[in-house]
Amino acid sequence: MANREELAIIRNARAGQAAAQLDLGKLYLFGSAGLPQSLPTALHWLERAARQDCRQAWQLIGNHIPLALAQASAGSLAPWYERAYEDGSVHAGLVFAQLVLGEGAATPELPLLAKALHALEDAARAGFPEAQWLLARRRDAAPARPAATGPVPVSAQGWLRRAADSGVAEAQSAVLEQAWEAGHRDDYLARALPLARAVVDTAASQDGVHRLAPGDIMLLSRVARLLDEGGHAEAVARHGLAPAAGEPLCFWELAAAEHDRHAQLAMGLRCARMDIDGHRIAGAGGAANFKKAIRWLTLAGEQGLAQAWYALSRIYIKPEFSQRNVADAQRYLERAAEMGYRDAQLECGHNAWRARRENESNDVRAVYWLQKAAAQGSAEAVALLRKIAPRLSTPAYVETGALLAGHEDALASHPLLQARLELAAVFGLSRAEALLLDVPAADHGHCLVIDIRASYGRSKRRLVLVDTAQERHALDRIARLFEGIDCGPSGPEGNYRQRLYRLRTVVGAAVKEEGEGAADIGLAA
Repeated sequence: MANREELAIIRNARAGQAAAQLDLGKLYLFGSAGLPQSLPTALHWLERAARQDCRQAWQLIGNHIPLALAQASAGSLAPWYERAYEDGSVHAGLVFAQLVLGEGAATPELPLLAKALHALEDAARAGFPEAQWLLARRRDAAPARPAATGPVPVSAQGWLRRAADSGVAEAQSAVLEQAWEAGHRDDYLARALPLARAVVDTAASQDGVHRLAPGDIMLLSRVARLLDEGGHAEAVARHGLAPAAGEPLCFWELAAAEHDRHAQLAMGLRCARMDIDGHRIAGAGGAANFKKAIRWLTLAGEQGLAQAWYALSRIYIKPEFSQRNVADAQRYLERAAEMGYRDAQLECGHNAWRARRENESNDVRAVYWLQKAAAQGSAEAVALLRKIAPRLSTPAYVETGALLAGHEDALASHPLLQARLELAAVFGLSRAEALLLDVPAADHGHCLVIDIRASYGRSKRRLVLVDTAQERHALDRIARLFEGIDCGPSGPEGNYRQRLYRLRTVVGAAVKEEGEGAADIGLAA
């Protein structure tokens, strides 16, 4: 309860006396025997005193009233922080800048903006982490001061690093992300290793009660990955750091328990004592625990990590695995391939090609997977594709398509024949292949299956790749033309001799009109 002296101050403050308002503001600001500490009440009386040009009042506001309390009345309180900053209070300058530049604040005029940025820079140079972080986030730096009146300007990146060094979590995350994206692994590890250890210590003290933040999980996973890779020991040692006992296993375990798929993959490979290709890790002591490995790898695969399914396929073909199962291995291998893992696609292509004697159509599947692997830069897949489905360029596979040029008018009344000649020109088909191919049945999306053995016994089954979007577009257009049409000998085009006669007649007539002999075409039956 207020004493007599404090009651007198309250009466005088209510009467409008600036000195009493200042004294009452101090009492509420710091608390007294009779009056409790109350920052909102202190701000009320100090502001009333400041309105009466009480210098000490706005200095107290600038130095002791926090930003959270001032934000509710930013427009009316910012001038007091500005005056306190002009009187030399760096803290007041920081709050002034935060009020002027903060989110939701009205766009300030240029002089006020420049002053706020200068105040923010002064606070940053004085070591306030909040100011350093705010400057790092702003793209408009403070206007350059004359060299004689100010220090050398610091870039936004420089402020970001200072804020990170000062312990601002957001700045630390930003610096780490920049280092990771830029590929500066040594710099990343030097900064991230102490943070990862702090995360492990915090998690241990909480005994698993609280879940880790996504950023902490990623931090653990990346640090563990770099420690596993090796090659960073010298850079880490320069910063006085070295892997402690149990690292990086403790990072992997904690991240895996928090459902990080890369950590789960790493734990699975560690339990299996192997690398991603199934080879035993050199120097890895102890027996493999395939049961635990399968559990971790399955969890990682279910989160969309193709490498995990590929690693599972390696486990299921291991002779030492008691539950070895080739069918399961192939199933996991195809799942990894379907998710885009290049090595799995290449192996699926090899497996399908080797199994073509069991099922003739396996070569189509082989080409499908090899094309996928080749699209991701596999030179081995490219070489095998050239062997399986070469694009032939000998005269027998070029001349038929060449007939299309110059005979468009004559072929206009024979759209099916014209389409077959275009198909021969685009995909390099021989005369018999072009005339007899069942176009809809031959189209498998990624390749054409050229198989006319039923009508032309001397031919051999072969594949032609659909390599480009233009080829795909042309094939789609031609296939639509043959929709619902019987391409066999009982169809409207007739048998091979009838088709050949039609070709000779149409192209030969066109040649005669141009003054050449039909015998020059080279279309003997």
